[in-house]
Amino acid sequence: MRIILFGFGIVGQSFAKLLLSRSDDLYTRYGIKPRIVSVIDSKGYVISQTGLDLERLLQIKKNRKSVYEYDYNVTLKGLRDELDIDDLLSLDAECMIDVTPSNLKSGEPSLSYITTAIKHGKNVITANKGPLALAFPSLIELARYNNIMLKFSATVGGGTPILEFAKHCLKGDDIRALRGILNGTTNYILTNMENGLDFNDALNDAKEKGYAEADPSLDIDGYDAAAKLVILANWIMNRKVTMKDVEFSGIRDIKKEEMNKLLKKGYTIKLIAECNDQLAVKPREVLKSDPLCVNGTLNAVTFVSEHSGELTIIGKGAGGMETASAILRDLIEIREDLGKI
Repeated sequence: MRIILFGFGIVGQSFAKLLLSRSDDLYTRYGIKPRIVSVIDSKGYVISQTGLDLERLLQIKKNRKSVYEYDYNVTLKGLRDELDIDDLLSLDAECMIDVTPSNLKSGEPSLSYITTAIKHGKNVITANKGPLALAFPSLIELARYNNIMLKFSATVGGGTPILEFAKHCLKGDDIRALRGILNGTTNYILTNMENGLDFNDALNDAKEKGYAEADPSLDIDGYDAAAKLVILANWIMNRKVTMKDVEFSGIRDIKKEEMNKLLKKGYTIKLIAECNDQLAVKPREVLKSDPLCVNGTLNAVTFVSEHSGELTIIGKGAGGMETASAILRDLIEIREDLGKI
């Protein structure tokens, strides 16, 4: 199975490492031999229709900082500003994987990558929340019109199969509402505040641990959780919504004193995303005994269904290898579906 990979940061490199470590297992269990035929990073791109040597690719990226420096068994390579997306996506490949950074304002350039790939008949796997948060209904419609598969397990929950759990394990039931912790960075900060730190110290610790970016606004102001809520609402509850339909706020104004008062009453504060009559992401008081009251960088989502009642799934919400595992899960599903045609 031939793959065009957009993005070669932590997640892209983790995906390459995962393919290397599981190559024999993937063929034995699923009859799949993934072959990456092109990779693009922030500085350039490389193409080899016979398949790139992943060990060499990883080494080049580590030592020379760009896949553009790869120069073995290559039919074409170039700088990023020379890139023609149409030409690249015209390559002979079954799947385009997008692991570029999320842009929640315009969705670009990922939105253009995905739409172009679909128009070229490529199945798409994305870990990028931006396009789905801003244009989910139209992207799904475009994919169906072109008869291709658009997969996005990695956009919500990282390696934890939150979307699959609700879509497949609760098939036949009617999910009436959902609520959950969708952002591991804010959950880590709030956990530190439970342990006595004020907001700024907790945020700085998250930065030092690598859980928060230098500019953490997407996490702590609620944008990331809102984007994930949009994806859940559309995919699981058949809404037709985008980011503008979500009322959201973040955790900047939470005080240590407020947290301490609630802890004495058996409560804490979590950034909760909810989909019922409305879509909202806000700091909420949560009982310490609530299944959603998880610590650290964990995510947790409770689905409220008509017959099964409340069911909660908990797991790691981020991490390079965790996200890569979700991408691989989607790739296996695409391979299985192609085998049915």
